[in-house]
Amino acid sequence: MTDPTPDPHARVGGRLTPGALRNLADTLRAENAGAILLLLGAVVALAWANSPWSAGYDTLSDTVVGPAALHLDLTVAQWATDGLLAIFFFVVGLELKREMVDGQLRRPSTAIVPILAAVGGMAVPALIYTVVNLQAGGSSEGWAIPVATDIAFAVAVLTVFGKRLPTALRAFLLTLAVVDDLLGIVVIAVFYAVGLQIVWLAVSLATIAVFAVLVRRRTSAWVLVPLAVLAWAFMHMSGVHATIAGVILGFTVPALARKGESISRAERLEHLWRPVSAGVAVPVFALFAAGVSMSPTALASALGDPAAQGVALGLVLGKPAGILLATFLLVKLTKATLDPSVRWPDLAAVSVVAGVGFTVSLLIGELSFAADSPHSENVKAAILLGSLTAAAFGGALLTWRTRVQARRTVAADEVTAAA
Repeated sequence: MTDPTPDPHARVGGRLTPGALRNLADTLRAENAGAILLLLGAVVALAWANSPWSAGYDTLSDTVVGPAALHLDLTVAQWATDGLLAIFFFVVGLELKREMVDGQLRRPSTAIVPILAAVGGMAVPALIYTVVNLQAGGSSEGWAIPVATDIAFAVAVLTVFGKRLPTALRAFLLTLAVVDDLLGIVVIAVFYAVGLQIVWLAVSLATIAVFAVLVRRRTSAWVLVPLAVLAWAFMHMSGVHATIAGVILGFTVPALARKGESISRAERLEHLWRPVSAGVAVPVFALFAAGVSMSPTALASALGDPAAQGVALGLVLGKPAGILLATFLLVKLTKATLDPSVRWPDLAAVSVVAGVGFTVSLLIGELSFAADSPHSENVKAAILLGSLTAAAFGGALLTWRTRVQARRTVAADEVTAAA
């Protein structure tokens, strides 16, 4: 006899089974999935902002939510930038901690090349931006916008187009992007603190210290999450950008497995929160940050704006030039060497991919120029177009290098077979 009780998991839109939830979370942990959702958020934002319903997009973005008494009366767009993006930076903090304690950044001999490459990849775009704007009679405000690499997008491009390339190349890009993130965080903390309130900053740091003690004692998330939210709120009230709280919280988590643990606390939390970051925080941020007009008039305005020119040139040309120049000088002037499996054309392809700025660039763009600034929309358009250009050129170069590598592999196999 057929069981008349309906299966709740068989309905369209029904609850996901535990296995399906795990599969969804694992999918969101992959760089490709995160990059796709980020791109989807940006595409929806662009389509909405350039549609007949663009007024609804502006209304939603500018809707104020939160208590004014706590200085948390933020617009929906600000909640996405200051609030949700803190989750992304918390995951970045966990990743940085693991890299420094038990990863590539732990050994100076293997980390020195990508570290200095990252420094070069930030200095040259900033210099290009400054020169372009000063020559046009403007200011260097916004110099930090083209210095960032979007790790999710960059690794996704490498994964899709550079499958046959050496694993050392992926390690180079990952380390470079991690250092890039770290330096970008320092830039945000130092140069974009507004009306610094020492008392609230001290309260935030004290709350983070309590979090650090409790997270080492394996305290329940029911205690840690409210503490993290409080630390974020106090950091926001201090005038330092609130996402910095996420980074510092991530740094406090132990990155080595302790007695009785199969994996470290940092790895466990990163595994838990990465799907939230990739599947919710970053796409929603992109939805509210990337909604710029792409009309012919708007594009003409962006093309004529020195700030937009500096951003686009910094991402597309400055990033690869800085990375390659710093790496070349380091290898030629010191005893540092590239991995034997990595060739200079491979490195050039990856350096172009590093010009994909997106997430952190959009954040710094919002911090650099107020919403009513004539540069604000132009800079966003330049970030989007510059990042897509870098991804396209980088993907083409990676495809070429993959084909070269495939021919080498076939030739080597033929020689082995003949012998």
